[in-house]
Amino acid sequence: MASCERSPRSGAAPRPLRSAQAADVASASSFRAFEMLHLHLDLRAEFGPPGPGPGSRSLSGTAVLELRCLVPEDAAELRLDSHPCLEVTAASLRREQPGSEEPSTEPVPFHTRPFSHYGQALCVVFPQPWRAGERFQVQLTYRVGEGPGVCWLAPEQTAGKKKPFVYTQGQAVLNRAFFPCFDTPAVKYKYSALIEVPDGFTAVMSANTWEKRGPNKFFFQMGHPIPSYLIALAIGDLVSAEVGPRSRVWAEPCLIEAAKEEYNGVIEEFLATGEKLFGPYVWGRYDVLFMPPSFPFGGMENPCLTFVTPCLLAGDRSLADVIIHEISHSWFGNLVTNANWGEFWLNEGFTMYAQRRISTLLFGPAYTCLEAATGRALLRQHMDVTGEDHPLNKLRVKIEPGVDPDDTYNETPYEKGFCFVSYLAHLVGDQDQFDNFLKAYVDEFKFQSILADDFLEFYLEYFPELKKRKVDSIPGFEFDRWLNAPGWPPYLPDLSPGDLLMKPAEELAQLWVTEELDMEAIRAVALSNWKTYQLVYFLDKILQKSPLPPGNVKKLGETYPKISDARNAELRLRWGQIVLKNDHQEDFRKVKEFLQSQGKQKYTLPLYHAMMNGSEAARALAKETFASTASQLHSNVVNYVRQIVEPKSS
Repeated sequence: MASCERSPRSGAAPRPLRSAQAADVASASSFRAFEMLHLHLDLRAEFGPPGPGPGSRSLSGTAVLELRCLVPEDAAELRLDSHPCLEVTAASLRREQPGSEEPSTEPVPFHTRPFSHYGQALCVVFPQPWRAGERFQVQLTYRVGEGPGVCWLAPEQTAGKKKPFVYTQGQAVLNRAFFPCFDTPAVKYKYSALIEVPDGFTAVMSANTWEKRGPNKFFFQMGHPIPSYLIALAIGDLVSAEVGPRSRVWAEPCLIEAAKEEYNGVIEEFLATGEKLFGPYVWGRYDVLFMPPSFPFGGMENPCLTFVTPCLLAGDRSLADVIIHEISHSWFGNLVTNANWGEFWLNEGFTMYAQRRISTLLFGPAYTCLEAATGRALLRQHMDVTGEDHPLNKLRVKIEPGVDPDDTYNETPYEKGFCFVSYLAHLVGDQDQFDNFLKAYVDEFKFQSILADDFLEFYLEYFPELKKRKVDSIPGFEFDRWLNAPGWPPYLPDLSPGDLLMKPAEELAQLWVTEELDMEAIRAVALSNWKTYQLVYFLDKILQKSPLPPGNVKKLGETYPKISDARNAELRLRWGQIVLKNDHQEDFRKVKEFLQSQGKQKYTLPLYHAMMNGSEAARALAKETFASTASQLHSNVVNYVRQIVEPKSS
């Protein structure tokens, strides 16, 4: 189609964002009445035994919130998001006094109100309402111990198994258990922190300025506004190594060499490609913290310091490209953010699209389409389980009051969101033009939180010919249907370039299903040249065809030690599932070894499901493995595994 250039907005009035009026039922705070300008944390970490007493595991100190009043009639009370595990012991107010050079500080009353199972409202009462535009500071003295947002690990839950570890996980609404705040992505602000740690420990945070102040104190500053959920802290036995001009890896000493070898020179290539596509990387450094093995997630895109599972350390860089997803969040999610968790697809759908654009430039369309086909299969599996008409299979999810946004998590915002962004690119008809549009989109909304309506209005303004054609209301592909109707995506991007890699994998899998194996044909396939996702696709096909004829799995493992003895976690997961589905007891030990080596939820739960759905020996393996590894796992994962291994009798 003809080139469609956006009308210049220089000198135009700022765009009125719909997100400014957007409700966020996941937050109890009065963020509409007050603007958050800056947060400062001054905290001390204690690594004592679990418990409520002095010297127990805790973070204690102060949170200083710098605020400005927006709506005077609502400004007699400040409501913050908090959590019962967070104990506030004092509150004071600091404000400018007319005619005085020194600001006044006075204690103020506070109380808590019930809100939901994942938090409460912390209410600070002011002596009198504020006038619009007035600035002030609230200082809260508090302590937080065991809780959902601050994760304390015993030494046996770490890689080195010598020292304890603590980290925070803010997404989606868990940082209210780390510090009192407006825990909503609608609000962005800058922060600083002074963290005091015991001897022999190092603190790291999601900040673009770090400074050591003495042997036990670390100062951090984030110079760009970010939402609460992206403020992150980790304290442990940590060291670092440079792996690029603006990147270092952090890990426990026993992992640092493996981390350096895996990512040396890799991250910069990913960052530079992202900058070509989406504009400048604004965060300064991009560092990666390899978490202890019990970390239950794949990665968390905390700005300047992505937290990742050590499962990425495959030894051959075969999982190095997984980090591209977290890097893509540097533009989509961290820079332009969904204003509430019902619009989560704005973070993840765009990030999946960005990840696959970077991957296409670096690895070619065939490999990227194969990876996208794997994602589409996960979406299909999810919708088959839930039913396509399930309300969570909308892009715009309605989160009812009191519902934890994490309970709405599924594949839809990722893969259906990717399909919607791909459809919008398809309407443009020119990849370069759409890449330029994404650059303009990021530049237009950087450091802001938006709704889908804000984005789609900008899209139609940028491409006036599309707006004139009313592409937002094409029957069957209406933008409103994309956002608000559940079900399978109306448009699927063409993944046929992936056939180049998928067909050989399918044909090879078929060879392994026969009673009489044609080893000559099998050995003729050069599996040594296949990358991770092609191997994953092959193993998924083997799993679908399992159980195989007797003896075939044993022969499969002997033929492909690259798979059966892999360090690559994606391959270890699939091999374990195949071993269990075929009751290949000779390799049961490999299932146990994998589960002992890591606690990532994505790998752990499917294997326990497979064991409990398998033979009597497999069920015994599940109980034996859980008994020996429960102390290493995150508490949430322990609960999930217990529900699988010890189901309640009906």
